[in-house]
Amino acid sequence: MLDIKFVRENKELVKENIRKKFQEEKLPLVDEVIELDQRNRELKQQGDTLRSQRNESSGNIGKLMRDKKIDEANALKDEVKKINEQLVKIEEEEEEVSNKIYEKMLIIPQMIDPSVPVGKDDSENVEIERFGEPIVPDYEIPYHADICEKLNGLDKESAGRTSGNGFYYLIGDIARLHSAMLSYARDFMIDKGFTYCIPPFMIHGDVVNGVMSFAEMDAMMYKIEGEDLFLIGTSEHSMIGKFKGQLLKETELPITLTSYSPCFRKEVGAHGIEERGLYRVHQFEKQEMVVLCKKEEEMDWYNKMWQYTVEFFRSLDIPVRTLECCSGDLADLKVKSCDVEAWSPRQKKYFEVGSCSTLGDAQARRLGIRAKGEDGNYFVSTLNNTVLATPRGLIAFLENNYQEDGSIRIPEALRPYMGGKTKLEAK
Repeated sequence: MLDIKFVRENKELVKENIRKKFQEEKLPLVDEVIELDQRNRELKQQGDTLRSQRNESSGNIGKLMRDKKIDEANALKDEVKKINEQLVKIEEEEEEVSNKIYEKMLIIPQMIDPSVPVGKDDSENVEIERFGEPIVPDYEIPYHADICEKLNGLDKESAGRTSGNGFYYLIGDIARLHSAMLSYARDFMIDKGFTYCIPPFMIHGDVVNGVMSFAEMDAMMYKIEGEDLFLIGTSEHSMIGKFKGQLLKETELPITLTSYSPCFRKEVGAHGIEERGLYRVHQFEKQEMVVLCKKEEEMDWYNKMWQYTVEFFRSLDIPVRTLECCSGDLADLKVKSCDVEAWSPRQKKYFEVGSCSTLGDAQARRLGIRAKGEDGNYFVSTLNNTVLATPRGLIAFLENNYQEDGSIRIPEALRPYMGGKTKLEAK
C-alpha cells in the first residue's frame, strides 16, 4: 500500500505505474483517493477548530460559574453541546472517508522498480542468466510420475479416494528423498546465517490482507469454515505476520529467517490441477527465506536471496536460469521479482521452482511494521524467496539425476540426509 502523501504529490507517476502494469481500470482510483484525502483533511481541520473552541468555552464556563454568572455559563454550555453534536457528525464522516481511502489504497498497486521490464504477462518475462549446462542425455527421461511409480514411491489413486484430485501419497525412498531435500534446504540456509522457524500454518484474515492482494487471496487461500482462519499458501504469510503492529529496534535489522511449512493452494485459474503428476497440486512443502531490512539495504538482500536459491539447486547438479518478471506479471504488492527455473531434460525446457521478491514497505505499511531509527520511526522493507518448494523441486531432482539404468543418482550434498546412499534403485 502506498503512502497517501506520495499519491497526493505524485499523481501522474502513480498513474503511469498503473499503466505499466496494464491495469487501466484502476486509473480512476487515483483521482478518487486524492479527492477523498482532500475531504478528509478538511474534516480534520474542522474538527480541530471545533475542539479548540470547545476547550476554550469549557474553560470559560468554569470561570463564569465561579463569578456567579450563571446565565452566561449556561449559554456557553449550550454552545459546547452544539459543538459536540457537530463533532460527532464530523468524526463519523471522517471515519467513513478514511475507510474509503484505505479500501481504495489497498487496490492501487505498489510502485515497481525502474529496472522492471514492461510487459503484459509472464510470456514477456526476460531471461537474465543461466547456471549450469542444460544437458539432454542420449537416453529417454520418463515422466516424473513414472519414475516415482517404478520406485514404488507415488500413490495418487489412494489420495484420490481420501482427499480428491490434487493430492498424493509419497512412499519409501521417494518420500525420504522429498524430506531429505527439505532438511538439506533448512541446513543450507542456517549455514547462510538465517534463523530457522516453524510458523503457524493458519492465519487470521487481517494478516492475509496485510501480506497479499484480494485477487491473490481469492485464487489461492483456503478458508476454515466458521472461523477467522486461513490455511497458508506459503510460510511468508505467517513469518511477515509475526511482526504485525511491532516497533522494531533498528539495531535488530536485518532480520533474516528461514521457515518450513506445508502450503495449501486452491490453484484456481487457467493452469488447473495436474491429473497424474506432481507439478501443480493443492498441497506441498516449502523452505522459505524472509528478510526485514532498511530500505537502503533492500536491493542488496534481493540479489543475495535469489543467488542462494541458484547455489542450492546447483549443489544438487540441477541446471537453472533466472527470469526477470515483467510489470504485468508482478503481483500488486511487489516492487521487483525474479523466478528461478530448473532445467527439464525430459521437456527440453525450464520450469519454475522458486520466486524471489521485494515488496518495499507495502506489507509493512499494511501490517504496521516499523523500525525506530535515529531520525524517527519508519516502515521496514520486506522480502521473500523460495529456497525449495517440493514436490516441484523433487521433479527437477529426479529428471536431472535420472540414470540410463533407471536408477537415481544422489549428489554428494544430499547423501548425509539419505543415510549415505549414492543412488536409488527400483526394488
